[in-house]
Amino acid sequence: MSATPVNSPAQLDYGLDTPVGRITKSAECLIGLEQVENDPFCFAIRVPAPLPEHLEHARTLVLRVEGRRLQGTVRYSEHLEDDSLRLEVEPD
Repeated sequence: MSATPVNSPAQLDYGLDTPVGRITKSAECLIGLEQVENDPFCFAIRVPAPLPEHLEHARTLVLRVEGRRLQGTVRYSEHLEDDSLRLEVEPD
């Protein structure tokens, strides 16, 4: 998987676990897509601020970027120094 610049427009659908069950939110935003170091099967996205609502709590992710559709389970999220969010995703 090749990395994409952080200014790639994307459609995100992400699932959140709530006390009343799972809900899905959608957002259009800019992202960067990258390979996870030492894990050829997983991928990571970096989303610059402003972040979509509650994205840091996402449990599942469906991503449409540059003609590709990727989906999976979020296994790790991290706020970076530049106020962006990095999510590591294990594909379904």
